[in-house]
Amino acid sequence: MSLVVIGSIAFDSVRTPFGTRERMLGGSAVHFALAASFFTDVRVVGPVGDDFGDAEYQVLRERGVETSDVERVEGGRTFFWAGEYGYDLNTRETLDTQLGVFGEFDPKLSDETRAADMLFLGNIQPDLQREVRRQCDGARLVGLDSMNLWIETARESLLAAAGEVDLLFLNDSEVRELMEEPNLVRAARRVMELGPRAVVAKQGEYGASLYTADRFFSLPAYPLETVRDPTGAGDCFAGGFMGYLASRDEGAADDDTELRRAMT
Repeated sequence: MSLVVIGSIAFDSVRTPFGTRERMLGGSAVHFALAASFFTDVRVVGPVGDDFGDAEYQVLRERGVETSDVERVEGGRTFFWAGEYGYDLNTRETLDTQLGVFGEFDPKLSDETRAADMLFLGNIQPDLQREVRRQCDGARLVGLDSMNLWIETARESLLAAAGEVDLLFLNDSEVRELMEEPNLVRAARRVMELGPRAVVAKQGEYGASLYTADRFFSLPAYPLETVRDPTGAGDCFAGGFMGYLASRDEGAADDDTELRRAMT
């Protein structure tokens, strides 16, 4: 099944106790698309500026990612984010955010994108997510990711957006914050009352948990000895999850067993 992701395309500057990297290719749509490309064909939608060159496009194209819906804004600058992690890589401090062309992003969707079987709405303003969902009304499976910024500044719009999708991906703390409920299980159940078939709660180095109508499934993370930079890990996880489902038979997302397999 065809899979489309819409979200940020960015340059990231990251500091960790293990080193510093300047202006790495990043953004929610990029991380998602690269992970999903191991399972299926994926098309990416998002804006870039003049500073986004052939080398950046090539990273995506080498993985077979379709980039014809990447909007290049003449005279603009690509979204930029800088952050710093301590030894606890579960937390980070934002040092700088420059929206650039992302600040005026008005998604222009091709006919191929509108006809997609599966759609992932990356971490962008909830009103934009809802508009893209409206234009892709034929998508059989839609996932959505968000963050605490939108919970705190656009909660009602995010609640409405969550009610229009099938899968909701959030950090476990964000599930609680969104529903104003301290218990994760109860918070996930309340989210599903809005409309999603399942909630995926990301838990960083501790793994993730999946909540469906009458059951839940929890999976620890695979332990690694060397972790240098976790930026984009949640987007990569969602990309692998949705990419796996896209590689399966139609209706896989309605099968709890297949959802549990997507977690792994």
